[in-house]
Amino acid sequence: MKNTGDISRLLSSVSLGLARLKGMNETAPLAGGRFTIQFDEWDWEVGVGLYGLLRYAELSGDEDLIASIAAWYDWQIERGLPPRQVNSTSPMLALSILIDHVDRPDWQALVQDWADWLVSGLAKTEDGGFQHVVKERMNDGELWDDTLFMTCLFLARAGKRFNRADWIDEAVHQFLVHTRYLGDPVSGLWYHGWTFNGRHNFAKAFWARGNSWITVAVPELIALVGDAMPPFAKRFLQSVLRSQVSALETLQRDDGIFFTLLDDSQSPVETSATAGFAYGILRAIDIGLLPEKYRPIADKAFQAVIARIGEDGIVLEVSDGTPMGHDLDFYRRIPNVPAPPTVRPWSCCSWSRRSRAGRRWSASGAQGWPGPNRRDAVRGRGDTSGYWRPAVPQPPVILDKRSISCAQIPDPDIFRVADASSAPSHPVNGAGRG
Repeated sequence: MKNTGDISRLLSSVSLGLARLKGMNETAPLAGGRFTIQFDEWDWEVGVGLYGLLRYAELSGDEDLIASIAAWYDWQIERGLPPRQVNSTSPMLALSILIDHVDRPDWQALVQDWADWLVSGLAKTEDGGFQHVVKERMNDGELWDDTLFMTCLFLARAGKRFNRADWIDEAVHQFLVHTRYLGDPVSGLWYHGWTFNGRHNFAKAFWARGNSWITVAVPELIALVGDAMPPFAKRFLQSVLRSQVSALETLQRDDGIFFTLLDDSQSPVETSATAGFAYGILRAIDIGLLPEKYRPIADKAFQAVIARIGEDGIVLEVSDGTPMGHDLDFYRRIPNVPAPPTVRPWSCCSWSRRSRAGRRWSASGAQGWPGPNRRDAVRGRGDTSGYWRPAVPQPPVILDKRSISCAQIPDPDIFRVADASSAPSHPVNGAGRG
């Protein structure tokens, strides 16, 4: 698929599929016949999806789409956010970029406070690693490869945005610590997890989606931080990425797809990891981290993902949420399901890079139905000039069952939710699954 019109239509279909999702494996009709993000839970799945969608909106200059994303954040923050942990940090990445497009000092304060919490409040493992704390359990002494995307990209972006070199240094440190314990120097691939309680890599699984988090996170970190990236760290992570992608080249099926266990052709095929590999490799080539010789891997993966997208925008053959496995059969038994939003961001970003020279897709013109009006994109507030701007004074924002206004943010503890019992009710999915 090389025609920009075809790619644009596919992007429209996938983005509409995201708009129809209310939760993991739960869809609903488009709300009000317009592009309204309906995903109910503030967690990693929608956080990853919104990051891809926002990056696509920036590339295409789609202000209506940016307004729709802002509306979702306004809704979620007003209703109250869940307790802080690794997976609930994921939506903060898109928010840390969205604040460049909307005038919300209260959101800026939230971004800064959450970044500070990662450094000072999140549980740490031996060697200062970010422990993979999730809503279901503490995962004492455990490092997971998911963590780098879920937390460290946000921390690095916040550091760049607010001129906090200490936050950038901590994000880079986490990449180095996780590489030490999760990267396999023999194959170049990454294990799903490591525990200091017994000092082992659990099932020693080269889990595909976990590896794709790394393929994406390394170039994203370097691109987000830019010239603030320490040269030694950039050089090191570049070599780590090249080793991984060289290994992937030998494990890709002829049709471009990858397996749930990368080195096990008897395990199910897996579309979300394949999309992640396509995006990460293209991104790394774009910014000079990888040579052009690796482009065919991404091109084949791109075609494999396209072949698994239905007319309704739902992506097929995506492995369901996957907690840590203690044997390889555990991963082989994870069922494939119609895609949660995990797969969509890499699809949107990859395809937008191929189509940005061609016709622009817009949320306001997708399949003939009207997109959101910037004037009513966020509870009727805003204006019609440029990006959405909130009315002044701003309405109260409810974060931990205490109502505050933008002018009342002297105490950073107002953003904290002490425990689950004091947090607002949110749906609960699987056990720390990635």
